[in-house]
Amino acid sequence: MAVIKAPSKHIDMLARLLRAEAVGEGKQGMLHVGAVTVNRARANCSDFKGVSTLPEVINQPKAFEALQHGMYYQRARESEKRLARRNVKGYRTWPAKYSLWYFRPDGDCPPTWYGQSQVGRYKSHCFYEPVAGECDEIYNTF
Repeated sequence: MAVIKAPSKHIDMLARLLRAEAVGEGKQGMLHVGAVTVNRARANCSDFKGVSTLPEVINQPKAFEALQHGMYYQRARESEKRLARRNVKGYRTWPAKYSLWYFRPDGDCPPTWYGQSQVGRYKSHCFYEPVAGECDEIYNTF
């Protein structure tokens, strides 16, 4: 059962995003990016109020560097589509489990990013969770 509604065209969008944002991070890195993206669609708080579908999340202005640099338009492979389907079904693990933000710094992960606490790093990406009380629904289980 899916945790968000995602017809096949939305799965394809997420799969293209996974490839564009994290192909160099391998399968687990792409799953982390997918978890954050699905978390944003579920959150309805902070920067994600009123954003509840994958297209709405993915097309938010300046939300993903890959879109800003044109990398998003690569075709998704079946392997990325399988990962995207896992995310839509609720797959999420640390450090992306409750994260709503991630980015790839040139060096070390800063302890906070736009006021959000760093919870971990996976390869080149740093992950950040909302501060207590800001987006509590993200901590709900599926």
